[in-house]
Amino acid sequence: MASERKEKEEKVLWGIAHIFSSYNDTIIHITDLSGADTIARFSGGMVVRADRDEATPYAAMQAAFKAAKAARDKGITSIHIKVRAPGGHGPKTPGPGAQAAIRALSRAGLRIGRIEEVTPIPHDTTRRPGGRRGRRV
Repeated sequence: MASERKEKEEKVLWGIAHIFSSYNDTIIHITDLSGADTIARFSGGMVVRADRDEATPYAAMQAAFKAAKAARDKGITSIHIKVRAPGGHGPKTPGPGAQAAIRALSRAGLRIGRIEEVTPIPHDTTRRPGGRRGRRV
């Protein structure tokens, strides 16, 4: 019984999907566990024609499907996900493509391990724009 189960189990190869999602673009970068070896890298701008559509959920889904296919071809079966938004003193929320990219990676047949938020948060930063009296509108 145990030997039958071992034959059916496929070898689990882990990777890391780094998803950078801003309000201008979504980038999906799949690496090995060390993060040093790139397996697949796609962005929203590579799959749509109009500049305004780069950050849309549709573009993120298409890029994630392409990245997942490339990863599966190279033997990756499971992934950990690291979601990153632009840091600095702007909004630290991921763009509209992050959720769609995660869903697309899951639908493409990759098993998902951990989902982690890795947005850089400044501990002390350069001076915020606007001057002493703030932004005058």
